[in-house]
Amino acid sequence: MSISKNNILQQLTATLLDQSFIVDEQESIEMYQEMVASYVKIDQCVGILSDFQANCSYIFSGSFGQVFGLAADNTVIDSAFEEAIFSKIHPDDIIERHVLELNYFQFQKRINQKERSRYSTFSRIRVQNSDGSYTYINHRTIYVKSLPNGSVWLAFCIYAPATDLIPNKGIDGKIIDVQTGEVIAYEKYAGTSKNLLSQRELVILTLVAKGMGSKQIAKELHIAVHTVYRHRQNIIEKMKVANTAEAVKTAVVMGIISL
Repeated sequence: MSISKNNILQQLTATLLDQSFIVDEQESIEMYQEMVASYVKIDQCVGILSDFQANCSYIFSGSFGQVFGLAADNTVIDSAFEEAIFSKIHPDDIIERHVLELNYFQFQKRINQKERSRYSTFSRIRVQNSDGSYTYINHRTIYVKSLPNGSVWLAFCIYAPATDLIPNKGIDGKIIDVQTGEVIAYEKYAGTSKNLLSQRELVILTLVAKGMGSKQIAKELHIAVHTVYRHRQNIIEKMKVANTAEAVKTAVVMGIISL
């Protein structure tokens, strides 16, 4: 089942940027910028510090940045999402990467804030070379700072060379406890994005996925047709898609529903 990477990115963008950032006091971002800059200077990777409140990113590029056509310096972009890098990632892999982060976000929201930086995503993704071919790199995301109200403020993304270059299906995405090395079982976070929709909306979307029209769904659930229409519209708005057909495709990839 095909799905547009833009659908998933819109969902990820809405999830992270629509958080509440109203707080009485907030730390300075300079400390985190210095931490990322120091890490990149040592590792020579590409480090992205994303500020979801300000919707901007600080890009720190070591020598590995030339893979993405980045100069070996630091830049700021007016987006919390590094599209210049995303555009170089294989279309299938970028979708899986975004879905992994959506699940990572929901997983993080369920644990104590002090524990959040203990967990990291890890994946192996394909990036396009200058000759149009693809090579594997490693990618990690760490939520390094949350606000007192629980909203995730800063994320640190790392792009680095992969030592395993053997072709394999998928990105082998994981959430890892960096303190113990434990790989968090997929069952513990798969489908956590179900929280995005109400129980009634999940039921209706599942019936849509089975090919049922609004009148059939209304009869099946013993509700008015206009109520089904309202739920379908709510689903479209929440999932940031154009129609319920796209909502079904997105929900299947995200693990919200199954066919």
